[in-house]
Amino acid sequence: MLTITINQAAYKVNHQPIDISIPLIFNGLQPNTYGVPKAKAKAFEGEGFIGDVRRGGSCNFEEFQFIPHCNGTHTECVGHISEERISIHEVLKDSFIPATLISTNLVNGLNSGESYQPSFDADDRVISRKELEKGLLKAHPDFLQGLIIRTLPNDREKQARDYLKTPSPFFTFEAMEFIVEVGVKHLLVDIPSVDRAFDEGRLSTHHIFWEVPQGSHQVNPNNCSAKTITEMIFVPDEVEDGNYLLNLQIAPFMSDAAPSRPQIYRCI
Repeated sequence: MLTITINQAAYKVNHQPIDISIPLIFNGLQPNTYGVPKAKAKAFEGEGFIGDVRRGGSCNFEEFQFIPHCNGTHTECVGHISEERISIHEVLKDSFIPATLISTNLVNGLNSGESYQPSFDADDRVISRKELEKGLLKAHPDFLQGLIIRTLPNDREKQARDYLKTPSPFFTFEAMEFIVEVGVKHLLVDIPSVDRAFDEGRLSTHHIFWEVPQGSHQVNPNNCSAKTITEMIFVPDEVEDGNYLLNLQIAPFMSDAAPSRPQIYRCI
């Protein structure tokens, strides 16, 4: 066990990390949204060179094709909705983040008593403020810098789901406003987007989280939000709700989003 101090309170930390990313299996089973091409890998070939030992090459030397936002676990910043090219590599400065993991039930949007634009369809499932309030009722304020949300039911199909065929849940306006109110800086979810997949291009709850006016793409790169959203995680059932130390690892891409590998450490 390790020991850390947060606001003068001591916590024991299990030094064994729990990986809550979905490994990206190139050319294999993988989650997908918007029906984009699957992530692919192939051996590089050129001028007598073949980057595949199985085919006589001296080493494996592959090129990859993928879309971070759609092909697996990724972390994004406010550059996702801004005209300015703001990079997650420049924005993410936190290395170890006190975080709370909660499991939350989905509700029918029309029955939630909450709102979204465009208006709810009959089969929309949402993450509501009411359910988040239940999940965070006993949360310790020291562990709300990060919020990890596991939606229920939590079947392993999430690791290879085609979200064009199985529409994803999303956050109501009130739910995201609550997340902002409690001070969350790093939000991690097991869905491909915090917004409805087809929302007329509004990305409304993204705007709420990053505190950018609805419909605006004007963001000052020198004074912008440092908050992040990580999508398409998977938290196994055996991982208990509670307090964790989050290590949010990203590929050093100069892009609004990058593939990521969030790891969490249980805190007592």
